[in-house]
Order: sequence, then structure tokens, then C-alpha cells
Amino acid sequence: MYRDVVPVAKSIHRLSMVTPPIRLARLLGQFSGYVTKVVVDSVGFDGSDYSVRIDNDLVVGVVVYAVSTATYLDMRRRVLDVSALRYEDLVARPLNMCRVVLEFCHLPVSLAELAVKAFDVDSQRNSSIAKSIIGQFKEPELTTEIKEKLNELLKKFGLPLIDEQDIVEGTLSCC
Repeated sequence: MYRDVVPVAKSIHRLSMVTPPIRLARLLGQFSGYVTKVVVDSVGFDGSDYSVRIDNDLVVGVVVYAVSTATYLDMRRRVLDVSALRYEDLVARPLNMCRVVLEFCHLPVSLAELAVKAFDVDSQRNSSIAKSIIGQFKEPELTTEIKEKLNELLKKFGLPLIDEQDIVEGTLSCC
């Protein structure tokens, strides 16, 4: 599952407020892009392409988005049977998209209504990253200057720019 890049970046920023390793990477990353390389390396990916200085609150989220999207696209290029699900589509048409996902997974489509009911529960409710906790943190502002910097990064990674249609190859759709 993936989301549009700006909500991802804002969400990762809020997550960094309660997750010490992300917060530390954000703070140290202000001084050197080497920090992002080391962090990406530490989670099992080649961080060479992600050596980016973190000069605003949204860069970490863009790097997370870039790593995960690039990994997904790489898996598709390797001819793995993998498809994507766009979060914005799921929220806009939950019942239809749940049917599509269940059908794709060769599961009974009759489970779709039950799946939609699960959306009402915060799956992280008993953790430090519960919506009730991270939802209290203010989202960083997307200024024109920050948007330009983020678009430079997205262009470097060969990904859709902010405000462009963000549908990756192989995305499941109901319409």
C-alpha cells in the first residue's frame, strides 16, 4: 500500500516525534546526508542513492516514500507477482477497493463488508504511535521553497512530483 508523497512525509514527521531512532536521524541528518545513507543501509537497503541532507521536516518522509516505492518497482521489474494499493483509493471507495483486494488475493469477496468495518479501529491504539497520540502533533507546513526542494528529490529518484498524478505501475483499481 502506498500514499501520495505529501501525506507520507507529514505522517513520518509526526511519527518522528514519538520514535527516537527517526527523531535522531532527523536531527543528525541536518548536518550530513551521510546519516540518511546509514539509516537506509541499516534497514537492509542500499543507501548510496539516498544520501540526502535533511534540511526540513518533510525530507525524511520523502526518503521513506522513495525507498519503499523504488523497492516495489524493482520487485515488479524482477517479474514478481506484486501489485500496489493506493491508500487514497481505499479511503475514497473502501467497499469497492476491499472487494478488489480480496479478489486479487483469491479470497471470498463476501468478506469486503467485514474488512471495511475494521477501518473504524486504530490498529495502533495501544502503542506510542496510536492516532490519538501522533495526531496531536502539528503537521509541518509545505511552503513553496520546501515543495521545490522535495520535487528536486523526487525528480532525482524518478518519482512523480508533488501535485502530479501519483499512480505507480501495477496499482489495483476498481474503476
